[in-house]
Amino acid sequence: MERRPAGGSGAPVCEKVWGIGSAPCRVRAPTLQPEPVLVLGGGLMGLAIAHQLARRGHGVRVISRNRKEAAGFVAAGMLAPHAEGLRGSLLALGQASLARVPGWVATIEADSGLGCGLRHCGIVVPFTTAAERDAYPTAACGAPLDRARLEREISGIGPRWQAGLLFAQDGQIDNRRRLMRALERACVERGVRFEEGSTVQALHQNSGGDLAAITLVDAAGQTRTERCDRAVLAGGAWSARLLPQLPIQPVKGQMLSLQGPRGALNRVIFGPGTYLVPRQDGLVVVGATSEPEAGFSEGLTPAGQRQLQAGIEALLPEAARWPPMERWWGFRPCTPDEGPLLGASPVPGLWLAAGHHRNGVLLAAITAELLAAAIGASLGDPGLGPADTALLASCSWQRFAPPASEAKDLHLADALDRVQSH
Repeated sequence: MERRPAGGSGAPVCEKVWGIGSAPCRVRAPTLQPEPVLVLGGGLMGLAIAHQLARRGHGVRVISRNRKEAAGFVAAGMLAPHAEGLRGSLLALGQASLARVPGWVATIEADSGLGCGLRHCGIVVPFTTAAERDAYPTAACGAPLDRARLEREISGIGPRWQAGLLFAQDGQIDNRRRLMRALERACVERGVRFEEGSTVQALHQNSGGDLAAITLVDAAGQTRTERCDRAVLAGGAWSARLLPQLPIQPVKGQMLSLQGPRGALNRVIFGPGTYLVPRQDGLVVVGATSEPEAGFSEGLTPAGQRQLQAGIEALLPEAARWPPMERWWGFRPCTPDEGPLLGASPVPGLWLAAGHHRNGVLLAAITAELLAAAIGASLGDPGLGPADTALLASCSWQRFAPPASEAKDLHLADALDRVQSH
């Protein structure tokens, strides 16, 4: 779609539009002040990246429709690359992030003055047989448990479980009640600006293909288009609505919490289909269903709640008698291989931090560091080291791009479809 300049203001000409609608691209004229980096999405990833960029001295503005919808407010907060049984490059990314979490949390707590609820509590994965335990992808990273040792780690664990793995290096963070609030405060203290209630409706490219502007609809329903030559797309499960090339689909998850006695459960239990995550005050977060067929349908379902209840009864029967506190749902942003999309996007000037599926809290530290360093390098900061460059490359969106020959065939098919439609 062509766009002509609005006048002699010096604003860039927009040639392509991605996203919802096709509003005219009238952008503000360049100013002498450096444009802030725009973070499109105010969830965990958006806040974490905004904070790191601000700590590097860059101006940052976070644009968010409704931060309370973000997965960071609904996740259980496990830091579990080993308990999750991750493999290959995703395991390497998770381990690298786990190692950086303490330092990352320390910076947030220093800037905000608030605690994040980080706990090095360890995670137990139970199994019905020792053979099943020994075949687990990350078994070599954990301590094997027989039934007796399993009972010592998890008092009252269900009789079905005869073996287990203890991953003492894994842990949790209280993301819902503490981390997200601390990150917001840390961003504010570092000068990050927020625009809440606005929806990014379209991305505009100039004649060279670079990001040039975005179209926004604000809380009052007013539409405007403004200059933007550097932004981060951190829209979670909604990211593909702005950039349809991204293979991100929502996977709905339902959760609940129980109030147990303080100290009744000291380890996270990561069972098949259900996990129990105990906070320090006795609250236990229980999750989570996995409903890819649900799309963006909201609300709790009887089937989902029954699944969680059955999981509680199987893992820790006594917890089935603890009073329920809250029930909620959210949408995981899932890619075909369940790995995130990080780094450069199909649109030069637009960076990706999306598709983290069920490992968003775990990967927040590494995502913030890699993205802030990569974006900073484009602004004149020192670049990434070889190890981090390799980690970022493993998360490129291009792993899902069709080969060049196939892409030509697809373009030809599109052209034929257009000819035949006329």
